[in-house]
Amino acid sequence: MYPYYYYRVNNWDHILMLLRQSLYAEEMVCSMSSELFHIPETKDLEGNDEMHSHLVPASYHRVTAVGSAQRLKNGEQRETIVQTMTTCIINAENQDRKVREGLNTMEQNASQEYKAFIQVIIKWQEQAESYLMQAKEAVKSMGYSMPAENEQQTGEALY
Repeated sequence: MYPYYYYRVNNWDHILMLLRQSLYAEEMVCSMSSELFHIPETKDLEGNDEMHSHLVPASYHRVTAVGSAQRLKNGEQRETIVQTMTTCIINAENQDRKVREGLNTMEQNASQEYKAFIQVIIKWQEQAESYLMQAKEAVKSMGYSMPAENEQQTGEALY
């Protein structure tokens, strides 16, 4: 029992690192896709507005998950912090699906000149999703359950 307890209590570092990596990739998605609003040829690119309507809450949920993991790493131990983090991981995943749809729409509607740029955004989004999934699996491996997936969780900001 001791090794399990030790792992559960002291493995927040790894989860925090994975969530920070996911957030970093999300920062690149936000920066690059927002830049398209400032380029005359892409300012009205189909899919970008819709994608951002999901990117904003996805970012919020990642930021909240990172903050929760940081608090756990710092030694706070309330179950409500874990619940906040796991709920935000699921909510970010749910928003990511719509972000991906928007990025695919953008890629389909972009001129040839901007397709490669949007493909780089898609790669960053894949990284954001991959690190988030790894964090989720690491939390599960510690014996914590995740909220029901594929539906928006309640109790946080109205996104």
